Amino acid sequence: MIKKVFIVDDHYMVIEGIRSLLQDEKSVEWTGHAMNAESCLAFLKQQQPDVILMDISLPGKSGIELCKEIKEKYPSVFVIGLSTFNQQSFISKMMDSGASGYILKNATAAEIMEALETVMKGKVYLSHEAADSLKNRAGMAVPVLTRREKEILALIAEGLTNNEIAQRLFVSPTTVDTHRKNLLLKLDAKNTAALVRIAMEHGLINHL
Repeated sequence: MIKKVFIVDDHYMVIEGIRSLLQDEKSVEWTGHAMNAESCLAFLKQQQPDVILMDISLPGKSGIELCKEIKEKYPSVFVIGLSTFNQQSFISKMMDSGASGYILKNATAAEIMEALETVMKGKVYLSHEAADSLKNRAGMAVPVLTRREKEILALIAEGLTNNEIAQRLFVSPTTVDTHRKNLLLKLDAKNTAALVRIAMEHGLINHL
C-alpha cells in the first residue's frame, strides 16, 4: 500500500534527513513539507496525506496544538509525533492530542517504516524509548534541560518577558517563546508561576 507522507519540522536538515532515509522505499510517496503550523494547515486545505510526521517543537503554535487542530478538522489523517525529547509529559500530551505514534529523531529507516505501517492499520506506535518513558511515569526523574533552557528558565524566574529575555540572550522572541513552551511541557506546568515553583522544587533554579 502506498503511504502518502507529509513532514512538519522547522529544521530543513531534519526534513531532508528523513527523506533520504526513506528515498528507496517504493511504498512511500512524499506529498511535501511545512516548517510551521500555518503552512501545514494551508497545505491540508488543498490535499490530505495519509500520515504526518510532526515535530513537537515548532515556532509559534506547537506540534501538540497543531496535532489537536488537525485531528479535529481532518480525523482521517494520522499524526506521528517526531521529537528529540523523550520526556513523559511530551509523549502524553502529544498522544492526548490525537497522535497515533511517537518516535525520536534518531530513529532508523526501519523504525520509521514500522511506525508508518502500524498507524496506517489504525494502531498506535511508540518508539522503545517513548514506551519505556510512559511505563516509568510514576517514578519520573527530574527532566533534563539544555543549557539554553536553563538560561531562559533563570530569566523567567527573574520575571523577564519574552522580549526582554530575547534582548538579553541575542535571540528572537519566537525562539524564547518556543523554549518557554518546551519548559512548560517538560516540567508539566500549566503556567509561568507553576513553572517557577516546580523548577525550584527540583532544584533547577539556584537562586531568585
